[in-house]
Amino acid sequence: MATNLRLSPEAALALQAESERTGRSQQDILREAVDRHLHLVQDERVTSDRERAWTAQVVRPARVPYRKVTPTLRLPEGMNSLDLLDRNDRF
Repeated sequence: MATNLRLSPEAALALQAESERTGRSQQDILREAVDRHLHLVQDERVTSDRERAWTAQVVRPARVPYRKVTPTLRLPEGMNSLDLLDRNDRF
């Protein structure tokens, strides 16, 4: 279900800061908060695989939340990335 949510300026800034700090999307943080409030989770704390990996310092949060990537390789006409993965010369 999609919904609109209007936050106070303070809440919006806090949500943005938490998103940047944890590397999680704002939407994921809000979903977790709603699930906790409605007692839809069994644990006291909901942790995603990403958050557990970040806490264990297996991965670090992104330095830049989103970066537009420009392709550096153009495939020949009629070839797609699946063709590159389906090669017989791999070991």
